[in-house]
Amino acid sequence: MAAHNELGRWGEDLAAAFLEEKGYAIIERDWKSGHHDLDIVAKDGSTLVIVEVKTRRNRLYGNPEEAIDYRKRRSLLSAINHYTKSHRIYSSVRFDIISIVGNMGEKPEIDHIIDVALL
Repeated sequence: MAAHNELGRWGEDLAAAFLEEKGYAIIERDWKSGHHDLDIVAKDGSTLVIVEVKTRRNRLYGNPEEAIDYRKRRSLLSAINHYTKSHRIYSSVRFDIISIVGNMGEKPEIDHIIDVALL
């Protein structure tokens, strides 16, 4: 596995553990359907939470969440719509971002940005 893929997997593992520690129930990880994909699907009480995880080794090129540009947000919105329709989800849905900065084997900085507007 390429180093950037390992870093991304590590970040998603940390994010899932972080959410579980906060009382979230992880429903799915790395969900894919065609060209749609979601990093983490979780429940926070009765709310379905879609979480995009961005992991970086450092902030040399900005904060990880800044990589979620307009095009990525449109793609995420399409994936969320596909997921909720295909799973017949009628509860409220929220979009969060978990930003992770650090290296494997070290204690990373984790920032949970709750209820982010997609567009």
